[in-house]
Amino acid sequence: MNTDVTAPSSTALEMRQDCLAEYRQLLTQQLDDAERQWWSQAQEQLARRPDPTTTALLSSQCKRHLKEHALPGKADWSTVQLTRALLLAQVLEQQSAAEQLPLLRQLFLWGDDQEKIALLKALDWLDSQGACVELALQAGRTSNSQVFAALALDTLYPSRHYDNRAFHQLVLKALGMGLDLRRLLGLTQRRSVSLNQLALDLLAEQLAAERTVSAGLPRVIDFDLLSPAQRQRLVGLGQQHRLPPEWHDDLAHIPMN
Repeated sequence: MNTDVTAPSSTALEMRQDCLAEYRQLLTQQLDDAERQWWSQAQEQLARRPDPTTTALLSSQCKRHLKEHALPGKADWSTVQLTRALLLAQVLEQQSAAEQLPLLRQLFLWGDDQEKIALLKALDWLDSQGACVELALQAGRTSNSQVFAALALDTLYPSRHYDNRAFHQLVLKALGMGLDLRRLLGLTQRRSVSLNQLALDLLAEQLAAERTVSAGLPRVIDFDLLSPAQRQRLVGLGQQHRLPPEWHDDLAHIPMN
């Protein structure tokens, strides 16, 4: 796991070429003749002028030239999102190592929310080595739940490259936004004593304030790593009916020794 959140801008992006090949083929299969013709022309135009302005222009044209629908077997991707992501991949492949990350940052800043979503969803296969962690952390400060979900859900990028503090903050923000933590990939492998404590602190805050307990909290906790006092506390809360019903199965299997 790469824990360096200040990777130098000269770091070359190592893309997952197997993912790119798979998605390029999948997209082509989903386009009708008119869409395929526009997509071919767009790729040719970007090959002639591989710069941020051309990329942004073509990205803005996607919704006008393509019908947006979910991709078969890739329900978390739409045709328009994938086209925008593949435009990013193409322009990045045509840059020198020193120009790749600055260009990606520029396109992120220029993009509207939907374009940011496409970039973040693709980050795991645009950057296999974690050179874009600083950009991802910046993106994670958004208050837009859809943009944040593109970074946090259905992608292994945070789990692969975030250090513990950054990953814990991501999890807590996902809880706060009410996102489905079943889609936060790598969470099970990153659970720990420290994440347990953060989850229990959040639980205590919500109960004390008589707020609704975050639905995903049980998924954050590794019940095998709880201290005896923590186990006893949770069991007691369950017996007092202060926890939602979805906690009951987890509480029933807590070892008390």
